[in-house]
Amino acid sequence: MFNLIKNLFAAPVDYKSLVDAGAIIVDVRTVAEFNSGHIKGAINIPVDVIAKKANELKQKGKPVITCCRSGARSGMAVSVLTKAGIEAYNGGAWNALQRQIV
Repeated sequence: MFNLIKNLFAAPVDYKSLVDAGAIIVDVRTVAEFNSGHIKGAINIPVDVIAKKANELKQKGKPVITCCRSGARSGMAVSVLTKAGIEAYNGGAWNALQRQIV
């Protein structure tokens, strides 16, 4: 409940500035979904293996923006990455995020 309230009043994230500053975009959809279309430069790490790749992402020392089809899986990925000590943001649907960062 607290997270819901926190999200309602959180300042909007400037994804373009994050990307311009070097943030990594991680598309957490399946390989097939990713191959059907994705943000240029995004890397594909399906949500079911994101925990195994967290250390690899952490070593890059950059914020991570996750995306998926609707924002649900990317939200789960942000939770995993945040617990691993990574600055992570839920970019939501990949096509909507793409429009925000061009």
